[in-house]
Amino acid sequence: MSKRDELIAKYAADLKDKVGVTPDMDLLTKVTIGCGPSIYNADASTVSGSDESELATVKNNFLIKKLGLKDSPDLDKGIAKVMEQYGQSNRNKYRAVVYYLLTKHFKKESAY
Repeated sequence: MSKRDELIAKYAADLKDKVGVTPDMDLLTKVTIGCGPSIYNADASTVSGSDESELATVKNNFLIKKLGLKDSPDLDKGIAKVMEQYGQSNRNKYRAVVYYLLTKHFKKESAY
């Protein structure tokens, strides 16, 4: 099993255990691949739900550039909802899981 496959399995387990969602493995795999090498870096592979600059990066680089959404208060609400869904107390919010949940939230699976 490759390192990426191990990470995808870990993300799927996170979705099931912490979010209570059965993941679409095909979409989760595509989102994980889309994250590129950041998934292998301990700092870059997670998202800080309390860091405003981190959340702005998620909004600008993922929601606006990758998913092609227009900047609006709905994007911030969507990010807040996903962070709440993932659990504010959960310290390790994996970037691939956050992006997966945002993709589902905004119904932008077609971007992949």
